[in-house]
Amino acid sequence: MHTVAVLALDHVVAGDLATPIEVFGRARLADGRRPYRVRVCAPRPQVATETFTLVAPHGLEALREADTVVVPGCSEDAAPPDTEVLDALRAAAAAGTRLVSICTGAFILAAAGLLDGLRATTHWVAADQLAERFPRVDVRPDVLYVDNGQILTSAGAAAGMDLCLHIIRRDLGSAVAADSARLSVMPLEREGGQAQFIVQATPPVPQGSLLEPVLAWIEDHLAQDLTLAEMAARSRLSERTFSRRFREQTGTTPLQWLLRARVRRAQFLLETTDHGVERIASQAGFGSPTAFRERFKRVVGVTPQSYRSAFRSRAS
Repeated sequence: MHTVAVLALDHVVAGDLATPIEVFGRARLADGRRPYRVRVCAPRPQVATETFTLVAPHGLEALREADTVVVPGCSEDAAPPDTEVLDALRAAAAAGTRLVSICTGAFILAAAGLLDGLRATTHWVAADQLAERFPRVDVRPDVLYVDNGQILTSAGAAAGMDLCLHIIRRDLGSAVAADSARLSVMPLEREGGQAQFIVQATPPVPQGSLLEPVLAWIEDHLAQDLTLAEMAARSRLSERTFSRRFREQTGTTPLQWLLRARVRRAQFLLETTDHGVERIASQAGFGSPTAFRERFKRVVGVTPQSYRSAFRSRAS
């Protein structure tokens, strides 16, 4: 039987903790046998979450005995992991144990140096922070999970379930994984990555900035075929000066900012209206429905129709 140790640290996110316990704990083979033994372990007997206190039945010694160690995410209030925790994770990795992080659990693996030189992901809200704090990690903010073989990381929330199902399929095959997916009321594979869940917000501009009225004008005229020359003229600057100041104040180029604004407008219309793709393409300022579909999928990771299917209910 394959032993899965789920590491519970103070301020652990309860949902991240529960996901591997439930998914691996409920997995079953064709003959009804349970292929996984799940153990919750912690450096101390009691672990404080945001809403309750957990009594962990196992200590860190469970990491030495495990075939897979899962590190759930912790809230922002969590203190940096103790040295004994990091040492236990390093020892597990050195012994060939599979290490898995869910959501911000990637920060704990990164603190142990286990993600250096590897691709990894975390919740998209925390991706920039992970990349800044651990520059040797190749952070991929637009995927649901990353499988490096021995070390795997997932994005936030339901992406942890995606990764657990992926591991079951890797261990036991598609039939067992599909059965686990049905028990979890989840598709075995979801279309796209976590880019579809990222709010395509336009970069903030300092209040009172020279660009503020220009950007407001752009937002009001997204449906038009705007050019760099028109935007620069609106600001009464040369194109070169306008582009330079734009990057200084927003961190991006005028055309990239315009694209983000158009994608966000399209997302809003897909979420809140029944307009067809052709109409939304026009309203958001894309040249054609084909160009809209291609650009939207490139930025968001799924087609406009798939995005609407996933998020349309939010308007009700």
